[in-house]
Amino acid sequence: MAQRKAINKSLSRREAMQLLGCGTAAACFLPSLLAFKSNSIMKRNIPSSGEALPVVGLGTWQTFDVGVNREQRRQLAEVLKEMKALGGAMIDSSPMYGTSEQVVGDLCTEQQISEHFFYATKVWISGRQAGIDQMQSSMRKMKRSTMDLMQIHNLVDWETHIKTLRDWKGEGKIRYWGITHYTNDSHEKLEQLIRQERPDFVQFNYSINERNAEKRLLDAAKDHEVAVIINRPYDGGNLFRKVRGKELPDWCSDIDINSWGQYFLKYILSYKAVNCVIPGTSKVKHVIDNMQAGYGRLPDVEQRLKMVHHFNNL
Repeated sequence: MAQRKAINKSLSRREAMQLLGCGTAAACFLPSLLAFKSNSIMKRNIPSSGEALPVVGLGTWQTFDVGVNREQRRQLAEVLKEMKALGGAMIDSSPMYGTSEQVVGDLCTEQQISEHFFYATKVWISGRQAGIDQMQSSMRKMKRSTMDLMQIHNLVDWETHIKTLRDWKGEGKIRYWGITHYTNDSHEKLEQLIRQERPDFVQFNYSINERNAEKRLLDAAKDHEVAVIINRPYDGGNLFRKVRGKELPDWCSDIDINSWGQYFLKYILSYKAVNCVIPGTSKVKHVIDNMQAGYGRLPDVEQRLKMVHHFNNL
């Protein structure tokens, strides 16, 4: 009976695997559990290299800025363990995010899981040497001899830093370089730089409630073979405030959606130009739920429209 009660729409992937490990008793419940055991998280190739990257990662804005607080660090260590267990790879940070870079570096090293992740951070300062100094500091904090992805945060002094990043990529100090912003007003400039500078990655805001990127930016990235990272997938928490107390529609089971968080992330991931979405969290249950969006079916064009219509009419 305990197993039967545990299997419901909000069942975690780890719980599913534990149940399946119990033998044939679990096999009679949900076929989707059996499918999950043989599946891995969805991956999409980075256009500039062909490297496969898991589609759900982790943002660290505010959530990892915990300094030396032992209890909060313990909780974040569990978040990273669950993320690794469920196949997530990208961890995105910035010197703007307080102690987040240091916390990520410390925890991954302490748990001996450093080599599992794809590390991304940013340069957020004006001036060539100041940028170099800041990026070197970030690499020390995250304990990386080579950074997977270095980005120009909010396009600060981008003309200067692009030259450094191209040099660093050529020298093997970084594997990829990119540009970022988080507002709709920046999309036109990001599109221009995609066409003009051809970065490896571009990062910007996009959600079911904030779809400006669908007009041109997503297509520009796809057409020019630039990998896409999505920030603010929950519109700063506004999406959850709108659906609080509301039930998921029954048809969500057709696209393997078991929570509102998965509803919002799968909407984003259904656009094939998106390589990775990076929701931030400091809670284990939330990272498990977020990672589940990288498994199972994604909505097609008709289902995407249905999702928007349903959300707008709540």
